[in-house]
Amino acid sequence: MTQHEVEHTITVDAPAAEVYRLVAGVENWPLIFPPCVYVDVVERGAADERIRIWATANGEPKSWTSRRELDPDKLRIGFAQEVSAAPVASMGGTWIMEEDGGSTLLRLLHHYRAVDDDPEGLAWIDEAVDRNSRSELAALKVSMERATDSALTLSFEDSVRIAGSAKDAYDFINEAQAWQQRLPHVASVDLREDTPGLQVLRMDTRTADGSTHTTESVRVCFPHRRIAYKQTTLPALLQLHTGYWDFTEDSDGYTTATSQHTVILNPDNITSVLGEDAGIEQARLFIRGALGGNSRATLGHAKAYAEVRQ
Repeated sequence: MTQHEVEHTITVDAPAAEVYRLVAGVENWPLIFPPCVYVDVVERGAADERIRIWATANGEPKSWTSRRELDPDKLRIGFAQEVSAAPVASMGGTWIMEEDGGSTLLRLLHHYRAVDDDPEGLAWIDEAVDRNSRSELAALKVSMERATDSALTLSFEDSVRIAGSAKDAYDFINEAQAWQQRLPHVASVDLREDTPGLQVLRMDTRTADGSTHTTESVRVCFPHRRIAYKQTTLPALLQLHTGYWDFTEDSDGYTTATSQHTVILNPDNITSVLGEDAGIEQARLFIRGALGGNSRATLGHAKAYAEVRQ
């Protein structure tokens, strides 16, 4: 099989050690890198780790397991996919942070092979690697350089205690194809699950004024304990939205179901959505109320669904 090698670079106005720290912290990747949906650390040693990544590639949800070797002294992070998703036969590479007069030359190297050296598969990988590498480097540069306006970032959660099993509560959230019949705020829904546990959910949600907005999310499902997601089609007020549904069953047979959201507001659209006098604080209150309200309503229906099955 033929191995292909490519390199992408960008200059970041930040110290190399700080750039290394951001790349090393995979738990925050969904907040930094647009293609990344969720990362789960499977094993972690002193200088290496095994991680599972869910991300979009050319608009398609994919999942793979990688090993990483971390070298904070040389400011290098090597990676290699253990289990790749077709059409990728193998994939690996290196992040290299080079100090450049107070700035960092960030180099992202990839080497990969296509299954059976298929030309169409190779072209798909070429495009996905190029698109995702450019997107990731640009996003990391912005994350490092911008004076982060914490007022634009909002994280919150809502919980409900259920006299029922985690499995039944999980099933209600997992079976989103039935939400149009089960949830009054869902106007229409389309759920695709080509790979078990990896879903693409597109739906129209009703707002308080009767209008609807369309969102699309990639969801990663861990029966019967968590469903993590990232929106790939966002409402106008948001430039990022990630979250998860958690289900914890105690020894008494009760379940705590939690809905968590992390969002970054889009300040350019606040006045067009909420009116000329609206600002960031009004947008924060609106999003907390809208997302929290829908989540609490969904949790309430999940509670009723699970409790009636006891």
